[in-house]
Amino acid sequence: MASKSQTGAPPDYPKALESFDLDAAKSLFSGSFSDGINACVECCDAHLQDNALALDWIALDGHHETRSFVELRNEAARFANLLTEQGVQPGDIIAGLLPRTPDLVAVVLGALRAGAVYQPLFTAFGPKAIQDRLTMSDAKLVVTDAANRKKLEGVEGCPPVATIMDTPQGLVSGDIDFRRSMANQSAEFVPVLRNGDDLMFMMATSGTTGPAKGVPVPLKAMLAFRSYMVEGIDLRPEDVFWNIADPGWAYGLYYAVIGPLLLGHATTLVEGPFTVDSTYDVISRLSVTNFAGAPTAFRLIIASGGARAAQLRDKIRCISSAGEPLNPEVIRWFEAELNAPIKDHYGQTETGMLVNNHHGLDHPVRPGSAGYVMPGYRVEVLAEDGSIANPDEPGQLAVHIAESPLLFFRGYLNKGNKSIENGYYLTGDTVERDEHGCITFVGRNDDVITSSGYRIGPFDVESALIEHSAVTEAAVVGVPDKERTEIVKAVIVLAEGMEGTEELAAELKDYVKQRLSAHAYPRLIEFVSELPKTPSGKIQRFLLRQASVGAT
Repeated sequence: MASKSQTGAPPDYPKALESFDLDAAKSLFSGSFSDGINACVECCDAHLQDNALALDWIALDGHHETRSFVELRNEAARFANLLTEQGVQPGDIIAGLLPRTPDLVAVVLGALRAGAVYQPLFTAFGPKAIQDRLTMSDAKLVVTDAANRKKLEGVEGCPPVATIMDTPQGLVSGDIDFRRSMANQSAEFVPVLRNGDDLMFMMATSGTTGPAKGVPVPLKAMLAFRSYMVEGIDLRPEDVFWNIADPGWAYGLYYAVIGPLLLGHATTLVEGPFTVDSTYDVISRLSVTNFAGAPTAFRLIIASGGARAAQLRDKIRCISSAGEPLNPEVIRWFEAELNAPIKDHYGQTETGMLVNNHHGLDHPVRPGSAGYVMPGYRVEVLAEDGSIANPDEPGQLAVHIAESPLLFFRGYLNKGNKSIENGYYLTGDTVERDEHGCITFVGRNDDVITSSGYRIGPFDVESALIEHSAVTEAAVVGVPDKERTEIVKAVIVLAEGMEGTEELAAELKDYVKQRLSAHAYPRLIEFVSELPKTPSGKIQRFLLRQASVGAT
């Protein structure tokens, strides 16, 4: 893995690409991926010297707390003991439906310390989205808080629940009292050693023809997480780091929790929702120098104007953007107003960050492009016939498995290897690559919608809508939007006798918010008499997209 020269200048990209050494990358870990490793040890025990800072936390009410690596290790040990007490075995899956709090970090690290597998559940999910994911994973326990506990009441076959409450009053009968159970546990727990192919996370990614697919993430993915923090993020010891992504999603879990801790570096969690004012406040209060988020957040910052930004000019060393393509005008604004380089990064739940305009490597940056493949991966752009596309010709981004030692994906849970063909993992994303290797994102090959950095599967939204008694059929597509990249639009065939009123549209929007999630509801609804279909009955969403774009 590349490191900075004595002059402080970032390493030359071609040299870093050519000199990538998997054994050298593995040597940076205290454990062995073949003989025994524990992710909690790598994130905590390996960094206990001097009781260093591990977590800055801003609570919902604005008060600030910190945790050291020793404190995180102790809380993780207590939760690992709690899991053992509940009969959880190494390899079992533990789900967390939790906001961005120190308890979340303790649950993640404690599960890993016990050799269990952590499954994130985004707190904006409703009962249907939660049930789909718990059914997929067969989780043995769910940890949640009082604010989110009610959502689990609508989940069929819900596993046992541990609830975080300040007082035992109101605890659902049969639930584990998290606070009191943790208080009774020892802060000593011998970490369970696993090998690199054993799982650490069970993620989920939205598809087009069924519920969310399970993405098993093995312990060897830590190699990719660490590399990105060094070469993509350029995280330095003197940095104050804040990634605003929620750990309910891959970018937040991989790179707001695990990634910085692997380097022995403190991370920042802010419990409250994103607002421009709160973001500026946290950056100022904590003197954040290394910042990561999604283009939607950056566009909202721009919309707030340059006067507030002037207060932070020259304060942020580098900014990273992921989740959707970064518009060139965002890059220009941040350079002009904050004098801060903001660079686009591309990755997937299945791959980790894959193509980046690296902060930690020296290469040219073309505004509007995703950048260059990260050392440790080899990618190609494949034409429709499977051949390698010519420069500047669109094709599917594919990751060469045998020559990508950092690629950890080997197939979806119980779904076979449908995305793996001829030795490549097929990302489903259309890109172009120029003669210098710079890659530009063009669009998705399938119907998955990208909105504000979230991947939204049309099937999930359609299924939620069809559960409503007024709906007979529904088709969901993405419509271009300047602020969110795309917004969700539902085209609906109503049940006999129902009328497509504004009131019904509002009711359906709220219904999806409650059943599925707050970020996936259809902002636009159109009522039609029938949906366009193929002779075999498959909905032709591309025709709906074309009609919607033409109408905007």
